[in-house]
Amino acid sequence: MRTQALDRFCSWLEQTPLSQAIQSTSWVVPAVQTIHILAIAAVMSSVLMLDLRLLGVVGTDQPLARVTSRFRPVIWWTLPILLATGAVMIIGEPARSLANSVFQLKMLLLLAAIGVTAAFHKGPRIVAVLSLALWIGIVFAGRWIAYY
Repeated sequence: MRTQALDRFCSWLEQTPLSQAIQSTSWVVPAVQTIHILAIAAVMSSVLMLDLRLLGVVGTDQPLARVTSRFRPVIWWTLPILLATGAVMIIGEPARSLANSVFQLKMLLLLAAIGVTAAFHKGPRIVAVLSLALWIGIVFAGRWIAYY
């Protein structure tokens, strides 16, 4: 949802010294995007392993608690990296993200996915399906930001 206040904030942020430095240094955005994508891969592979185990597709020879203790920390330790790299990308091009309805959808999906992931211990199979749908939606929304 685009508002005048959001537009003013984006204009202000874009003029800050940090934003100007990000915009004028050619290697920053590609380097940050690379780290962001690698962190997404780490989260997605961990989410996939947890959800497939919950669905009984893989790792059924291991207790759910063991699979959870192996993959859940990867998710939680990677989220701050995604937050930091995402913040750099937003600061570099605030209007591209903050004023973009697809970005806003991505953030809502992310909040829901974090909630589902935090609540997931021994949940029913529907939790795994919901979790996969949310995380996949986040990836797709992230890609659509550039085209919307």
